Amino acid sequence: MPAPVDVSARPAGSVSDVGRYLLDLTAPRSHVLTIEPGRGNLILGPARMGKKADLHVAADQPIHWRAFEPFATPAGSAWPRYIDYHGDDSGFFAWSRQRGIEQFSWAPAFADARAVDGGGADIRSLQIRLDGVSGHLHLTLPERGSLGLYGDLSRFTAAGPAPGTLSLLPALSRRRSDAPYVLPELGLLHGARSLSLHAGPLGQPISLAGIGRFAALRSLSLWGGFSDWAALAELPNLDNLEIRFAPDLGGLPALASWPKLDRFIAYNVDEAAGKSLKAQLKARAQLREWSDYTSVSQLRKPEWWQREYGRPFAGWSGRSAKAANAAYDAALQALQQARDADAAKAAIVAFAAHFNSAKGIETGEREDIGEAVWQFSQLAHVAALGVSEEQAQRWFDEVRDY
Repeated sequence: MPAPVDVSARPAGSVSDVGRYLLDLTAPRSHVLTIEPGRGNLILGPARMGKKADLHVAADQPIHWRAFEPFATPAGSAWPRYIDYHGDDSGFFAWSRQRGIEQFSWAPAFADARAVDGGGADIRSLQIRLDGVSGHLHLTLPERGSLGLYGDLSRFTAAGPAPGTLSLLPALSRRRSDAPYVLPELGLLHGARSLSLHAGPLGQPISLAGIGRFAALRSLSLWGGFSDWAALAELPNLDNLEIRFAPDLGGLPALASWPKLDRFIAYNVDEAAGKSLKAQLKARAQLREWSDYTSVSQLRKPEWWQREYGRPFAGWSGRSAKAANAAYDAALQALQQARDADAAKAAIVAFAAHFNSAKGIETGEREDIGEAVWQFSQLAHVAALGVSEEQAQRWFDEVRDY
């Protein structure tokens, strides 16, 4: 293997070949960067990320972001185009004032309150993941570009100009039975003209109550489960509305509620509501033609939602998901045939023990299996046998070694 090349003295944008390069990232020649064919992204994070990160940097370690300036894509644009950084250094905002970044995903993990100045930054798409923040981030936003927030939204406040495009994916529970999530006060973010909200189809829904605070909205995209659909009538100036993967549209206002609406998409939605929306599209077209794209497609029956999203293994790889679902089916059948609590225990223990021989069970997968056990405990037949949620969880914990 050839020795890595030191390009620290090269001009900006002069290195576009694949290869191994020395980087003065945290100290002189502190890192070796391997550029592979076709890679436009770069992931930086702590050593515990292992192979999931291209470069290992401790979360609290300052980064010399200009170390990337010699690099360019074969087409001549700055490389890396997309940066995914897990750490607390915020110097990339200042760096981007001289060197634009197409997309930057930042996952800080600090426990204190920090104020960061992103004013003047040139980041086309800024995504901030707040899952690891136990403190608070106050960010002066760049003058342009889109903003995405993921996790505990109460950990974030903003100053400066409102983003034109805002995407919110709050931390939600897996359970549809939980009380709908209410968006916190978001201050100047309510000035966004385009908003995208994301929830799981069969997880905790997001309440649309108070959506009228986004008074400047012209475009709204909703993904997943929501409640309080009637509140959308508080947005009379919408010209674009998109609804995807929504199993329940109860209370959705008639399309006539938005006189400026010229683009409408409903994709993978409740069948009955979808049929009504199709009729409304046709009726509106007779009064005034749609000037942009409209579509209502993939109308789904209740059993489809349960089959596709009712189980917690949707994010597993094909073979692992197949095995997990087979174990789930076997446990479900055994529970339906159980005549006493001992039989129910045997079914749950067998299900949990099935995964002891599986490889690669990490925290996320363990939580998925635990969620399946919780689902078993919620079955009416199981509850009638005197099995509580706590008992089922205890049996699960006693037998698993993952």
